[in-house]
Amino acid sequence: MKKSHLKTPDLLPIAHKDRKITKLGFSFMWVGMCVLLATFAIGGSGVMTLSLPWVILATVIGSLAIGFFISLIADIGIEHGLSFPVYMRAPFGTIGTHIPSVTRGVAASMWFGINTYFGATAMNGILNILFGFDNWFICYFLFAIVQLVNTALGIKSVERFADMAAPVIIIISLWMYSSLSDKAAAAGRSVWSWAENPVTGGAAFTAFLVVIFSNMGFWATLSADIPSIARFIKAPANEKNWFKRNKASLIGNLIAMPLTQTFMIIIGAVAYIAVLNYDPVIALQESAGGFILAILLLMIVLAQWSTNTAANVVPAATIFINVGGPRFPFWAGVITAGIVGTVVQPWKLFGVIIPILLFVGGILSAIVGILFADYYILRKRRVNVPELYEDYGQFKYVGGVNAAGFIAWIIGAAVSYFVPEYGFLVGFLVGGAVYYVLAKYWWFKRFPQAEIEDPSDEKYLGLSVGRDWIIKEEPANQPAGQKVPDNVDLY
Repeated sequence: MKKSHLKTPDLLPIAHKDRKITKLGFSFMWVGMCVLLATFAIGGSGVMTLSLPWVILATVIGSLAIGFFISLIADIGIEHGLSFPVYMRAPFGTIGTHIPSVTRGVAASMWFGINTYFGATAMNGILNILFGFDNWFICYFLFAIVQLVNTALGIKSVERFADMAAPVIIIISLWMYSSLSDKAAAAGRSVWSWAENPVTGGAAFTAFLVVIFSNMGFWATLSADIPSIARFIKAPANEKNWFKRNKASLIGNLIAMPLTQTFMIIIGAVAYIAVLNYDPVIALQESAGGFILAILLLMIVLAQWSTNTAANVVPAATIFINVGGPRFPFWAGVITAGIVGTVVQPWKLFGVIIPILLFVGGILSAIVGILFADYYILRKRRVNVPELYEDYGQFKYVGGVNAAGFIAWIIGAAVSYFVPEYGFLVGFLVGGAVYYVLAKYWWFKRFPQAEIEDPSDEKYLGLSVGRDWIIKEEPANQPAGQKVPDNVDLY
């Protein structure tokens, strides 16, 4: 018999024994993920109007804020072992999940392409220095292939690479900062007080907010689908204290990420102060040469690799296999992410990175707000997980669509569009509030939710009560999509 479209093996809940990412491993993943051209761009854009200390303060505020949101949503993966597109079946429906999920999947694929191009230019620089080779296009495809292969080997392979790359990235980035600072000093510009076109008063406050929300919008994409990674993080079973259960996630999101993000913002700012270009590849080519330059550029390559596998390819592949169904394995999702990320021609997107960050951040922040309202406020972390995998179960709603989720998403995204400087916060608040009202007082009146009607810990919590959600296939003599009788054990 045909398998249910919802029961793709790679999307089933992750059992406690299969969660392999350690606290240090997750933190090292963040070290690599923060080294991006877009991060450097925020720093470079910031010192066009503000001095570096103000840019740093705004970055710390924005990073801690988005790290908190990421940690909240990560609990979906840690508590229940669920990926982003699977949980999205609750607030959007078993079919409706595909539209917002694919939006995120395409965004992740675009970032894969952008980061791969950035890494390819650095790789091209290294090969040019060492062997006289000069063809960034060939470097792009070679770099894309090795990243996709690394990701296709599984999440543990991704973590192992991050463990290897992170110490190298930290050491070389310190060296990079020193080199760029010397270049700025030689140009007669003070790293800590210079601004290209300094502003004061209300204009300075607005510029300060732009840096905050650029940092938040930058990671709004990951804050939505962090469950796809968090479900692999080691966490203690039978631990009801939220903070203790999410300790590994909190260390990565509120310590490793803000520290690394801030330092990379500083490098982007210092690069701009030194040579009036936030791209450290260009800045380094003007401030260093020979073997030293090759080593510095190696950090860029390793960082893009580490970033792409964890933050972009894994989430995008997970989303695409949710669309493709049981016959579409994880490696196929990985390849799809690579193809989409290349087709958009990422080498043409650099000039609009900051506007893209603010716009996409607003759109996806509404989804984060909806996830928060659905998981914490309405369901109170209790989820009828087996029904997420049933074609005709609790989350089918009307034709597989939860109208409350779509209305809230559209309204939240639309409102955030008109205030791009505050897009993430506005999208989150509006999307979450509208969804809560529509779901509680309208949609869930029509479609009662078992875990809301009977908020039982033993029935609907996962890791905190020691449960692994085990989803069984339909009996062989039963057509796909029909409900399993109540007397058949699902978990």
